[in-house]
Amino acid sequence: FPVIVERAQGAIKMEALVEPERTADADLWDALVLGVRDYLGKNGFPGALLGLSGGIDSALVLAIAVDALGAGKVRTVMMPSPYTADISLTDAREMAERLQVRYDEMSIIPEFEAFKSSLAGDFKGLAEDTTEENIQARIRGVFLMALSNKFGSIVLTTGNKSEMATGYATLYGDMAGGLAVIKDVYKTDIYRIGRWYNRRKEEEIIPERVFKKAPSAELKPGQTDQEKLPPYETLDEILKYYIEENLDPEEIGDKGFDRNMVLRVIDMIRKNEYKRRQSPVGIKISTRAFGKDWRMPITNWFKES
Repeated sequence: FPVIVERAQGAIKMEALVEPERTADADLWDALVLGVRDYLGKNGFPGALLGLSGGIDSALVLAIAVDALGAGKVRTVMMPSPYTADISLTDAREMAERLQVRYDEMSIIPEFEAFKSSLAGDFKGLAEDTTEENIQARIRGVFLMALSNKFGSIVLTTGNKSEMATGYATLYGDMAGGLAVIKDVYKTDIYRIGRWYNRRKEEEIIPERVFKKAPSAELKPGQTDQEKLPPYETLDEILKYYIEENLDPEEIGDKGFDRNMVLRVIDMIRKNEYKRRQSPVGIKISTRAFGKDWRMPITNWFKES
C-alpha cells in the first residue's frame, strides 16, 4: 500500500496502511516455517515425511511443514503399537484430513513381536523395561528412514527442547531423521503456539483433545511423560534458567524451586549430552540452542554442587 503525501495549508498530510504489531508467537511461527522451507529447498529435498502420533508435537510439526511446503509435499505415517490408544489414531487421522496431507497407517506390531521372539533366549526370565519401549521407537525409525531412502523425502523429527534437554527420546528411534523442526522449542511453548495456530486459522485444525490429554510416548500400558519428568510447566522454567540464563542450581533454587528437583533436572541434562550430539540439526529460535551454542563434555566427572 503506497504512502500518499498531500500538501495542505501550512502542513503535509500523509496516509499509509499501518500494519498491526506482530506478536512473538507469529514471529516464532514464521521462523520455523522459513527454516523448514529453506532447508528443504536449498538442499534439494522433494518433500517431507513424518511420523504422526496423535500428540501435540507431531501435530505442530505437521502444521509447520504444510505452511512451509504445501500439503502436496508432506506425507504422514501413523505407526500404531500394541499400546497406541484408539483416541491417538482418531486424532492423527483427523489432523491429516484437516490439512489434506497423505496419511498411511503401518502397524509395528508384527515387527515388535518378531524382535521379542528373536531376543527371547537372551531375555529369558527378565521383565520388560525400557528395552522393549526403545525397540518400538526404533522400528518406527526404520520405517520412516526406509520411506525416505526410497522416495527422497526428508524425515522431520518431532522431539521438542524439553525432551532433548532431559534425554526423553530414543536414539535411532524418534530421534532418527534429517531435520529436527522443534528441537529448540520447549513443550509449554508447543502448546501455546498450537493454540495460536488454531486461532490464526480460525478453526480447530489441531483437535482440542490433543491439547488436553496427558502427554505420552505410548510405549507401555498407561504411560505418561510425568512418570519420569516433572510437570512441564515446572521443568521448562528450570530448563530456561539453566540453559538460556546460565544460572547455577543455587540461583535457580532461589527462584522458588525445590533444590533436589533442580539437581535432578540438571543431572538429566548432563547425562544426556551424548544423545544430543547424535541428534539431527534443528532450527534455532532461542538465545541458546543445543548445538553450536551449547558446550558440555560427554564424558566427565563433573557434578553440580
